[in-house]
Amino acid sequence: MKGTGASLAARRAMHFVLLVGVLSFFADCTHEGARSVLGPWLGTMGASATAIGIVVGFGELLGYGLRVVSGKLADASRQFWPITITGYVVQMSSVPLLALVHSWQAAAVLIVLERTGKAIRNPPRDVMLASAAKRIGGYGWAFGIHEAFDQFGAMVGPLVVAGIIASHGAYRLAFAALAVPAFINLCFVGLARISFPRPQDLEQREAALPVADRYPSEYWIYLAGAGLVAAGFADYPLIAYHWSIHHIVPTDWVPLLYAVAMAVSGGASLVLGRLFDRFGFRVLIALTIIAAAFAPLVFLSGRIEYAVLGAALWGMGMGVHESIIPAAVAPMVSRARRASAFGVFTAVYGVCWFAGSALIGWIYDRSIAGTVIFCVISQLLALPVFIRVSRRKGAQQEPGTADD
Repeated sequence: MKGTGASLAARRAMHFVLLVGVLSFFADCTHEGARSVLGPWLGTMGASATAIGIVVGFGELLGYGLRVVSGKLADASRQFWPITITGYVVQMSSVPLLALVHSWQAAAVLIVLERTGKAIRNPPRDVMLASAAKRIGGYGWAFGIHEAFDQFGAMVGPLVVAGIIASHGAYRLAFAALAVPAFINLCFVGLARISFPRPQDLEQREAALPVADRYPSEYWIYLAGAGLVAAGFADYPLIAYHWSIHHIVPTDWVPLLYAVAMAVSGGASLVLGRLFDRFGFRVLIALTIIAAAFAPLVFLSGRIEYAVLGAALWGMGMGVHESIIPAAVAPMVSRARRASAFGVFTAVYGVCWFAGSALIGWIYDRSIAGTVIFCVISQLLALPVFIRVSRRKGAQQEPGTADD
């Protein structure tokens, strides 16, 4: 009977992870569809590379920084679903409204608002996912499955946008069409809320970490490395802007290459999540080295085949950090402080992303080669930090197998 109960709990946990994955598929289909053409679209309204870098970076700053508030509120109230639903409503309503604006400044407001919605919903949603993780095999696997759905949605959205632009040449029509997946997302959010009113109860409770006043030292060390990677990771709108003004990639190909990046990211998430559960930070170290090669490929080569390869590496790097970051953080802290830990971590990560994005845009306006140098060096500087965390965790326990 005990085995039957555990099996039933595991199936229910997997059903929850898959349901959240489906709603995330439609969420990413919506906002990543828009994101795939933001750079060229803002450029048509007179925005410079610096302006694009600042707008997108500031959006990421709020999108990550406000997670401190959301995470602390979720831990204090334990109202995971109401906070998550509010975030999805704000985010999904912002994207279709881009079809109605006529200046890059007005578009910037909606871009920032969309990131704000994501900031509100992510920490409580990640806590709910983490609650199901141990039942299905590990944090890397749970977040990897979710990220795969996420990124496949991020592949479909840009494909839809590419088709609309190719056939009609209209950015606004593409933004309006994204209202459809946005509505479907909200329907699945409601279904998930009804089907799993308390997903935190899915977690195995027999081996919990003690609640400490401070986060462990490896948490802060890891955050330092992740911040360096964030600072050196160029935003896709700036990459797309570069391709467009230098006529490296046709306009209707820009969202297609974003779809390629997201497809690579989604596929890699499944495999790498499993590898992270088994090998820990050694996986992250190797992937950081590989992903750093995106910058010279997308910025220095004028050939489309290198642009495709660079987009694939960029997508792999994005997927790794979207999935492995929460997978690594979850077992570092107690369950009672997990939402706050996600919030603080991603807030600092967002500050680094904003600073890096603004600086990359400023450097780009002056030197493309300088942009590449900054991106590569910033990411490679994270390697000693990740190596140190890997050694510390190796002396204790691998992240994916730690009790929680």
